[in-house]
Amino acid sequence: MSLLPRWLVDYALILGAGVLYAIALKYFVLPSKVILTGTEGIAAALSYYFDNYGLFILLYLVFQSVLLVFAFARISRTFALRSLIVVATVVLALAFLPELQFARPEPQNERIILVIFGGLLAGVAKAIAFQNRGSTGDEDILGAYFAMKYLKPVGSIAVFSAVISTIFGLVMDFLKTGDFESVINTLMYTCIYIFVSTETLNNLYHRFKITMVAIITREYEAIGQAITTTFDHRTYTVQPAVGGHSGETFLMVRTIITQEELPQLLDAVELADPDCFYYHHNIEGISRRYYIVPIG
Repeated sequence: MSLLPRWLVDYALILGAGVLYAIALKYFVLPSKVILTGTEGIAAALSYYFDNYGLFILLYLVFQSVLLVFAFARISRTFALRSLIVVATVVLALAFLPELQFARPEPQNERIILVIFGGLLAGVAKAIAFQNRGSTGDEDILGAYFAMKYLKPVGSIAVFSAVISTIFGLVMDFLKTGDFESVINTLMYTCIYIFVSTETLNNLYHRFKITMVAIITREYEAIGQAITTTFDHRTYTVQPAVGGHSGETFLMVRTIITQEELPQLLDAVELADPDCFYYHHNIEGISRRYYIVPIG
């Protein structure tokens, strides 16, 4: 058990998420000249066009301010506040982190390494922020809103938000260079970055991934009590089952939970009936009436 208060651990982690995201942007993503998703992509494209790093920080701050107001109004005060802390940390870190170069960004050198590693760091930072009821801002705020509305993984929203910013960035790249091959090259690396960061986020943050758990037991009342006690917003169904080999009668208890809730539920089930048999699998296409605890 941690000796530190939970709130202190939460805020330490969201500060860490902000620093990590700033490191990903400053040392890997921006030097590789890929186009970010959402309003960050617009800010990045304009900073590339004018060769002005400070312009990115300024536009990033302006765009995030608008989105944070949206988060406060449509998601939750806690989520908005913690996202504000992450965004403020990113801005300060971008401004004051020392100038370092870990790899050369030219396509013939290590640009692909910058893109992939930057995407990994960005995805981890986003996941840490979400796990602690915050976000890195931008499309993550919209991702949180639409994930709650449509029960889709938050990272999926990045793909949609990337379309407009990518088109804008490619147009700016063509206006600056007049080189169609350069534009296609930027598009390829941008797609790699979006894929890596999105998949990393979705693989680490499981609130909107839905799982069916089936428990075969003789102690269905104890199992049902374990489910409803562990998560008072969850219920279950019971149906009879017969062992194909033994011919013995059992009961099958089924419940639908999120992958985030899965470890805690399995611990409770094993405690309620150590002799039970259970399995679980991911499911798709769940009704929008299904309840997921709001972020924040």
